[in-house]
Amino acid sequence: MTKEKQVPREVRGAGVLTALQGLAAVGFAVALVLRAFDAAKTENVLGEAAYFAVLGAAVLAAGLGLVLGRHWARTPSIVVQLLLLGVAWYMYGPSGQQLWGALLGLYVVVVLVLLFTNPVRRWALGLDEDEA
Repeated sequence: MTKEKQVPREVRGAGVLTALQGLAAVGFAVALVLRAFDAAKTENVLGEAAYFAVLGAAVLAAGLGLVLGRHWARTPSIVVQLLLLGVAWYMYGPSGQQLWGALLGLYVVVVLVLLFTNPVRRWALGLDEDEA
C-alpha cells in the first residue's frame, strides 16, 4: 500500500474545507486592497489586508497540507477551527447575526468532527503505518 492511499478520506475532506476558509480570507484581503483605492486612509486598510493575506495563506497552507496527507497540518487546522468556533459564538450571540453564526458554527463543527474521527486519530498517531 502506498503512503498516499493510507491517508483517510476524512483528512482530505477536512483539508478541502480548511483550504476553502483560507481562500475566503485571501479573497477578503484582495477585496480590502480594492477598497483601499476609495478609502481616505489607505495605510490602515492596506495593513489590514496584509494581515488577512498572511493569515489566509497560513490557513490555506494547512488545508493543502491536509489534502496532501501531511501530519503537521492537523494541529494548525484544529487551532483555526477552535478560533472560528469562538467567532461563530460571538456572531450568534452579541453581534446579533444568528443565521451567519449558526452556519459558521455548523461548518466549523463539521471540520472538527472530521479531524477527530477514529481513522484520522489513528493516522495522526501513525498507528496504521505498521500494518502496511
